[in-house]
Amino acid sequence: MIRVDILVVGAGFAGAVMAERLAAVGLRVLVIDRRSHVAGNAYDETDSHGVLVHRYGPHIFHTNSERVFRYLSRFTSWRPYEHRVRAYVRGRLVPFPINLDTLNALYGKSWGEAEARAFLERVRVRRGHPRTSEDVVLGAVGPELCDLFYRNYTRKQWGRDLRELKASVAARIPVRLNRDDRYFEDRFQAMPREGYTAIFHRMLNRDGVEVALETDYREALGTVDYRHLVYTGPIDEFFGCCYGPLPYRSLRFEHLHYAGVERVQPVATINYPNDCEYTRVTEFKHLTGQKHSGTSLVREYPQAEGEPYYPVPSDDAMEQARRYEKLARQRKDVTFVGRLAEYRYYNMDQVVAAALKSAEKVKALLGVDG
Repeated sequence: MIRVDILVVGAGFAGAVMAERLAAVGLRVLVIDRRSHVAGNAYDETDSHGVLVHRYGPHIFHTNSERVFRYLSRFTSWRPYEHRVRAYVRGRLVPFPINLDTLNALYGKSWGEAEARAFLERVRVRRGHPRTSEDVVLGAVGPELCDLFYRNYTRKQWGRDLRELKASVAARIPVRLNRDDRYFEDRFQAMPREGYTAIFHRMLNRDGVEVALETDYREALGTVDYRHLVYTGPIDEFFGCCYGPLPYRSLRFEHLHYAGVERVQPVATINYPNDCEYTRVTEFKHLTGQKHSGTSLVREYPQAEGEPYYPVPSDDAMEQARRYEKLARQRKDVTFVGRLAEYRYYNMDQVVAAALKSAEKVKALLGVDG
């Protein structure tokens, strides 16, 4: 029997941050993960061609939280990086999110901000207080641009129509009337200079933390004696799907390499809202700044089955999740944290922020100072 203070299930951002923070105050922590590596979906590695790639799709770090940025900066130096995306529509690549250049390219105009604003005012369809993503998009850009950029992409990504998803999904994507073509507007935008996996190794390679990979949570329960459990996996799975399985979206990745080619895309990511089965293609050297004679890319194919990546942000799914959350609140011996455990469509920085907050609660619960 292994005796620890804290058993952490999952070695992604939520679990690693919790482990590091709790070990920092003298608690003994065991982190287990059923995968063969740490870092969760943020795991990056050098592929067989020598290019640093993200195995589970691109992870772009951005945040407005100085606390989160300063915390992660303990474990990495940063490469300044601002993410840019193009969308392939009507046979051409245009900036996305929609900005002034997008509108001028699509409509053959040379509008300034005033003309673009007037155009959007004419085409918008207002529906009062927006309840769905369709309400948000139609109220921002009208039906034609909604269909060009959002509707089919959403169907591929989520397996649902815009009208079935909460307003917060579309609200994450701005519409601009200037020429700013950055995907994010956050104060801090950067990529870890040595990659994400290096962050996790530094975070977990400290006194008080042990890591057991290729270890299933339920199998470990019989061999580990712990004071408190930190769970970062799917919340429905923890409770035996007693209220039925929650819906998740998964992804299939097709990794590609082009030898002897410096780069094949003008920007890191190209979205394909209306063409192809995949939603987007990302070229990693844009993200990492790596120098290499070839280049590696990944295509993403959303699907319903497979490893859970995204909670589905719909009213029916959220209502079902609230039943599990009620059960979770009754378990004072367990902390549920992370995208899957809280059934929240978190970005990486939001996961880190949630874990930092949860670590403070666990310390208070166990009567530990620091």
